[in-house]
Amino acid sequence: MPTTVEIAPMRELLSADWAALDELCAPLTEEQWATPTCLPGWTVQDVLAHVIGTELMLEGVPAPQVDVSHLPHLRNDIARMGEVWVEDLRPLSGPEVLERFREVAARRAAALDAMSQEDFDAPSWTPVGKDETYGRFMRIRHYDTYLHEHDIRDALGVPDRLDVAAIEAALPEVDAALGYIVGRKAALPDGSVVRFDLTGPVVRTYVVVVDGRAQVVEDPDLEPTVTLAMSDLVFLRLTGGRTEPGPHLGADLEIAGDQSLGLHLASNMAM
Repeated sequence: MPTTVEIAPMRELLSADWAALDELCAPLTEEQWATPTCLPGWTVQDVLAHVIGTELMLEGVPAPQVDVSHLPHLRNDIARMGEVWVEDLRPLSGPEVLERFREVAARRAAALDAMSQEDFDAPSWTPVGKDETYGRFMRIRHYDTYLHEHDIRDALGVPDRLDVAAIEAALPEVDAALGYIVGRKAALPDGSVVRFDLTGPVVRTYVVVVDGRAQVVEDPDLEPTVTLAMSDLVFLRLTGGRTEPGPHLGADLEIAGDQSLGLHLASNMAM
């Protein structure tokens, strides 16, 4: 069933995402712009260029005709489609890319301001399927932009932006994939009961039962085979393929119950 997303909060979240990226990138030095991130082949400048490219696509701007066949980090057609925007902007300096970002963010904010709730509820293609709404696409944009902001923060050693509203709006894009993560990515055996405890700033519990297929259940009292307790940002990073569990174990990631199963799951959460 298509997802309904309230327009006013999502407009505010996207505007806050764009403002946070602007504030984060405005003081960067040439060396910082060139800092590698956790995303293969991408520097800080490339991450911002990727955000620009997606927003330009949403504006209906045709993709640039750029050859990306020489780039070894591209492993599939989706990656190649996204890379053309990044490659097109690579000759620019960091401040020039930031100025391009400011221009497209201002236009996109104006476009969202002109939209109604009916526009948000209209059918739309999205990265997760055709039969969705434009509002769902914008929620995906928030999820993606918030993660990319933290790709930059991680690369530069800048503290997280622990905005509760931003995290709460990003988490549903992971919620929908938990059955796939547990049952397909990690392929946990039948009979497994997995509990995810998010420890903050957004506190949340998910229970996933594997019984023929893996699905989230509304029964937090089930005895878990394994429990993974972690901060919500570690949860977003693991499911977003941004990190491995090792650096977080004993700090902001704890495994209770079947340790080997828990470590296997934590190592295969990228969706």
